[in-house]
Amino acid sequence: MLNALKNRSQRQAVVERLCMAVSDRARAVVFFTDFQVADTIDGRFDLLTLHAWLVLDELQKRHETDLGQRFVDALFIHFDEALRELGAGDVGMSRRMRTMAAAFFGRLEAYREAPDEGALAATIARNLYRGASLGLEPSRVLATYCTAARGSLTLSRPETGEIDFGALPARAG
Repeated sequence: MLNALKNRSQRQAVVERLCMAVSDRARAVVFFTDFQVADTIDGRFDLLTLHAWLVLDELQKRHETDLGQRFVDALFIHFDEALRELGAGDVGMSRRMRTMAAAFFGRLEAYREAPDEGALAATIARNLYRGASLGLEPSRVLATYCTAARGSLTLSRPETGEIDFGALPARAG
């Protein structure tokens, strides 16, 4: 019984480290300044989802489906807590969470289905910039960043909660 509790505690610690790493990277100032992602709930959600996709993709490659599910569950607990901190009450919370889930999983599917960096850039433009023309060039840079981050994540140890996205993106110019 004690080993089961210890293992559960260790698994939860791994999931929390993954959530923190994704959250920290998604909050990097460069995305909001150099890449002009809207510093709003939607913009932050989209950046978090983009980085969660990178981690979930790596977990899937490693056949870490249980860890991936626990990671998604923890993200949604954090989403729920964030909405409540913003003043959302119980009334309508399930509707808000369903809307967030649909957006989250829809974006994950769109990123997964992008066959190449050009398609990924178009998907990023659609999600992070809502299709605005100002997002075309930054989306290309962010797609390249995602490709590099995927390479860095292959060298990480997500099963221990240790992930490395590599260098932050930099805009030319």
